[in-house]
Amino acid sequence: MTSSPNRRQGLALLLAAAGFVYPFAVYFGLGRMPPGAFVLVALVLVGARLISVSGAAAARPLAPAMAAVALGTAVAGLTDAAVTAKLYPILMSLGMAGAFGLSLVRPPTLIEIFARLSEPEPSPQARAYMRRVTQVWLVFLLVNAAVSAASLASGDLRLWTLYNGLVSYLLMGVLFAGEYLVRRRVRARSGGR
Repeated sequence: MTSSPNRRQGLALLLAAAGFVYPFAVYFGLGRMPPGAFVLVALVLVGARLISVSGAAAARPLAPAMAAVALGTAVAGLTDAAVTAKLYPILMSLGMAGAFGLSLVRPPTLIEIFARLSEPEPSPQARAYMRRVTQVWLVFLLVNAAVSAASLASGDLRLWTLYNGLVSYLLMGVLFAGEYLVRRRVRARSGGR
């Protein structure tokens, strides 16, 4: 039985909100709750994402990445739960980067897969543009993981929370908005195709 698109979108929105809140929960709760509780929450979030992407045909290429993130979180959680509680944003960025990178090697790219939901037959120029956008997201996600890792390595929980709970989401928003504006300009130049 497949879930409706509205239900999947609602779950995706809920999971995005939970990912946003997670660093703040770690910040306020790490001294009050055992670190393993946060590892468990991270595993539940990744598991829910895995279920979510497995149910939508267009998002299915993300499933191996989510499975790898779940495995990495579980293995790391067995060694050092306090550090693993703060690894979730890093592992998510690396997992998503892996999915974007793999789609560059084995097309169609993730961006093309998502774009085909509204435009089933993109032009060769559109596919080239989508490949470039996939490359941009790959680089962004790798840099995001590196900065997130640096914030973890700093040992400053406030800095880690600020970057992973706010700054990284603002940067993603800027990237989404910038790409939208560039896409509109590219479409206008190519006559709306």
